[in-house]
Amino acid sequence: MLELAGIIILGILAQWMAWRFKIPAILPLIIIGLLVGPIASLYTEDASKLIEPIWNGQQGLFPGESLFYFVSLAISIILFEGGLTLKKEEILNTGPVIGKLISVAVIITFAGAGVAAHYIFGLSWEIALLFSALIIVTGPTVITPILRNIPLKKDVSSILKWEGILIDPIGALFAVLVFEFISANAGGEFTLVALEEFGKIVLFGFSFGFSFAHALAFSIKKKLIPHYLLNVFTLAAVLGVFVLSDSFAHESGLLAVVVMGMVMGNINLPNLKELLYFKESLSVLLISILFILLAANINMEDLYLIYRWETAVLFAIVAFIIRPLGVFASSINSGLKINEKLFISWVGPRGIVAAGIASLFGSKLVTQGVDGAEYITPLVFMIVLGTVLLNATTARLFAKIVGVFLKQSDGIMIVGASKFSRIIASYLKEHGRSVVLVDTNTN
Repeated sequence: MLELAGIIILGILAQWMAWRFKIPAILPLIIIGLLVGPIASLYTEDASKLIEPIWNGQQGLFPGESLFYFVSLAISIILFEGGLTLKKEEILNTGPVIGKLISVAVIITFAGAGVAAHYIFGLSWEIALLFSALIIVTGPTVITPILRNIPLKKDVSSILKWEGILIDPIGALFAVLVFEFISANAGGEFTLVALEEFGKIVLFGFSFGFSFAHALAFSIKKKLIPHYLLNVFTLAAVLGVFVLSDSFAHESGLLAVVVMGMVMGNINLPNLKELLYFKESLSVLLISILFILLAANINMEDLYLIYRWETAVLFAIVAFIIRPLGVFASSINSGLKINEKLFISWVGPRGIVAAGIASLFGSKLVTQGVDGAEYITPLVFMIVLGTVLLNATTARLFAKIVGVFLKQSDGIMIVGASKFSRIIASYLKEHGRSVVLVDTNTN
């Protein structure tokens, strides 16, 4: 009981620290998890952790595979919430740069990081490509706190913000698909049976996600669910779809909830905002618990795997070669200046989805006996912690160095959105000024 209460208290404390010092929450969460987990084992008499996620016969919260079940369910809720935020209009209207960042840059990162991991650590192509699929995600939970603390030019800030929002569910879906293929293949040769199993995973994942999203949306629109049960009923539905899809095709549950969230997010639901607020609060709690557990579950042996020069080389390639290459390739003929491209290249922290799914996938592949799977979790955690630490501590200074730091705002706010006010706002906007109209009348 003490360990469980301690995780919740430490998790919320880490969230408060992140808000207070304007840093991504994932940074204090992972550090606290490492301190009460593997690092604490170095200083206790019996080499035990202060918080032991898996029951070892004397202490621990989750016996057997219960931790992995909890992580799976928590990740399913987080991915569903991420899918709800993805609007098809945003993909169409956010401009060619953002569109290329979530397509061209993703392909460059996937291929480049996979090749680097394969040759630097000698990993199999399957594990190397899973690693690269996991680190393409830059989520809003790590980008937003950094941008909130730095006044930037509007175009630069918008690109980073929308990249994080749009790539979160897309990157998660991409990582899930790569994992499903490896899991269906069980680490062997790419046989026809493996392709069939992969096809079943994709078929059931998309089918269940799409079907139950429309069924739940229909129930909400027809008011078949009372208002006070709406949030918890949706939560139960998400968990039900995850388990049901997984029972038909093993490991298809994550794909199903991502698709379910994406479909519901693009349906005109009357209570969508309220649902999003509830899911966001639930995700904060789950993230707080999840990442302390995941970091504490890492053993010193896992940390020793990446305590070598190859790790530094891999991090440098990902952060200082692959990221800029993806950004510059995505911004060709975009009108962005060199200094703006440099800053966008510099800010690319990996976030919650990458670390959470890595721990889940890495653990599952280790139990399946896939060679090299033990590298997945520590390598992804290294990329996440390294990029967050780098960007949280240097982004403001780097913005000033390259000249994208906004020293003073030239925006104009007009109170009252009358026809005359809108004419003035249009004229100012055409001449390069940022204009905001404020009015109590929503019509």
